[in-house]
Amino acid sequence: MCTATATPLPPPPLGGETYRLTLPNTASAARIARDFITSLLNVSRHPGLIDDARLCVTEVVTNAHRHTCTHLIYVHVTVNRKRVTVAVADDDPTAPAVLGVLPAGSEAEQGRGLVLVDSLALAWGANIFGGRSPSRKIVWFTLGRPESTP
Repeated sequence: MCTATATPLPPPPLGGETYRLTLPNTASAARIARDFITSLLNVSRHPGLIDDARLCVTEVVTNAHRHTCTHLIYVHVTVNRKRVTVAVADDDPTAPAVLGVLPAGSEAEQGRGLVLVDSLALAWGANIFGGRSPSRKIVWFTLGRPESTP
């Protein structure tokens, strides 16, 4: 059985630059987010991360589009020399859980997005913010070179 599990939000990468994009919740949101990530990673000299980043941001933005009633989707990207962290937020904390489980060999056409993110990212997770009255959900992932152990 293949299981994708979320972990708590990590601290942002040390140093680097942060970029933000706010999208209307439309069918073209994932394409616009892909183009945004591609441009950032080309400029920041991370061409080796582009394909994985495009796949992951597509999956997370598509989930926000398909499974929430939010009016806006927020994409936050932090880039440093070694890593890129992408956080996608929406204003619908009541949306379905982000944990996905698919049986091995499953032929399902949907439900593979977070399993894909889990397989490509160094780390990923989800958080709900807003205390007793939750107001925002964030799904994030980090791509880059794994830290070497001494």
